[in-house]
Amino acid sequence: MSTVEIIFVVLVVVLILVICNLVFSVIAERKNPPVGKFIECDGVRVHYREWGDETAPCVVLFHGNGAMIQDFTISGLVDLLSRRNRVLCFDRPGFAHSQRPRSRIWTPHAQAALFVKALEQIGVRDPVVFGHSWGTLVAVALGLREDYSVRGLVLASGYYFPTWRLDVWLLSGPAVPVLGDLFRYTVAPIISLAILPALLRKIFEPHAVPQDFKREFPISLAVRPKQLRAAAEESAFLIPAAAQLQFQYSRIKCPVRLFHGDEDHFIECEQSHHLHRALSRSTLHFVKNAGHMVHYADPLIINEAVSVFRRGHAANRTRFGGHGGPH
Repeated sequence: MSTVEIIFVVLVVVLILVICNLVFSVIAERKNPPVGKFIECDGVRVHYREWGDETAPCVVLFHGNGAMIQDFTISGLVDLLSRRNRVLCFDRPGFAHSQRPRSRIWTPHAQAALFVKALEQIGVRDPVVFGHSWGTLVAVALGLREDYSVRGLVLASGYYFPTWRLDVWLLSGPAVPVLGDLFRYTVAPIISLAILPALLRKIFEPHAVPQDFKREFPISLAVRPKQLRAAAEESAFLIPAAAQLQFQYSRIKCPVRLFHGDEDHFIECEQSHHLHRALSRSTLHFVKNAGHMVHYADPLIINEAVSVFRRGHAANRTRFGGHGGPH
């Protein structure tokens, strides 16, 4: 076979893979239509869903990298919170049905600016903000803003200070312009599907991946080329974002409640311990026998932390206590 013939075959294979991935994306989106509403802010179409009484205190939820609204509904956290709160959950830019324009760099601060405008349009003031994993950085950035009041932050399984992590760089490939685009629309979805079971086992350890998660989480949305770009960008931004934010934590004025699984093999517990020491108004609770997905391991403890902020002065009577060391 000549060089020209080899190049022709390669181009045909690439074209077939691109077409297949485009068709796959369309099917995935039709199979998993939006579960909530849309709001447009700064030219970005954001998908969100809300539960509970509109007159009740509001809780805003930000998911981690690679996840979406369904992560919080499957875990049971939304059901618990919505009994006494108005609950808003967003698909962050590029995930599920929210847009992620390439015209801006989606740092935690950029996402927080977007969500401030979204929350103001929706009419939400002084919410409690819960963030999980990468979503904790967005929650922190929101808590740092001077133009928007936050009642309190509940942060779970977060990464707050830069460390050497080879894994995040290896997962950043699909974010590279041109070559990353080619990768995303050819073999990246196939590779992602192949490695996903091992990744899920790691983040849920020491527990098994819940059957509800396997059955209800829309995996096909998560491995679309456009969501793989969002996930890859956030992998690439993780360490730089933490490096930038680490000098701003002391400016957080609202109280903070930190949670981390004591058997988290994805993000080390020391991250939350270090942030606890850096904050003037924080409590830290290590969730026993829990890994990275603490909102699955113990959604009740997250619900109780939110209730503390709702009850105000009753916080001192809870099991979390004041600004002490980790429990």
